[in-house]
Amino acid sequence: MELVDTIIEGARDEDRREFDRLVERYHKQAYNVAYRMAGNHADAEDLTQEAFIRAFRFFGQYRRELPFDSWLYKIMSNVFIDRLRRKPKAHIRSLEQPVQTSEGEAQFDVADTARGPEEVVLAMEVDGRIQAALEELPETFRITVIYADIEGLSYEEIAEATKTNIGTVRSRLHRGRRLLRDKLKKYEHQLL
Repeated sequence: MELVDTIIEGARDEDRREFDRLVERYHKQAYNVAYRMAGNHADAEDLTQEAFIRAFRFFGQYRRELPFDSWLYKIMSNVFIDRLRRKPKAHIRSLEQPVQTSEGEAQFDVADTARGPEEVVLAMEVDGRIQAALEELPETFRITVIYADIEGLSYEEIAEATKTNIGTVRSRLHRGRRLLRDKLKKYEHQLL
C-alpha cells in the first residue's frame, strides 16, 4: 500500500508542476478574455482566479491532447454564466417615467457618456500616428511589438510564432519599442 501512495503522491506533484507551468503560460491571456467578458478589472481578476481554481480541481479530467487554453476558456465561460445567473435581475425603468424621491417627483436624467467630436478626432489622429510609426519599423520589430503590446502574447508564444528564441524576442521587443518611441516623438509637439 505504501508503494501505491508514493506513486499517487508523485503523480500529484507532477500534475501540480504541469498546472503551474500552464497557469504561468496562460494567465495573461485568460485575464484578457475575462476582462472582455466581465468589463472591469476587479471582476476579471475574480473570474480568472475562479476559472483556474476550477481547472485545478478538475485537472485530472483534462485530456492532454487538447489545447489547455480552449479547455480553460470553456471553464471560464461556465463560471461567467454561473455568476450572471446568481446576480439579481435588473429592474428596467423607462427614462421618461418620473422617479419618486423624498422631495416629490423628479425626471430621470442620464448623462451623455459618448465622446465629444474633439475626443473622437484626437483619438483617430493618435491611432493614425501610431499606425504610421508602426509601419516604419522593420518587419521583425513591428511583428514582435504587435504580438506583445497589442495582442498580449507572452515571450514564449511570440518565440513560437516567430520561430525564434526568447532572448531574440526580448531583444526585438526592447529595440522595437525604443524605435517606436523615437518615431512617435516627432508627433509629440503636435499633440500637446
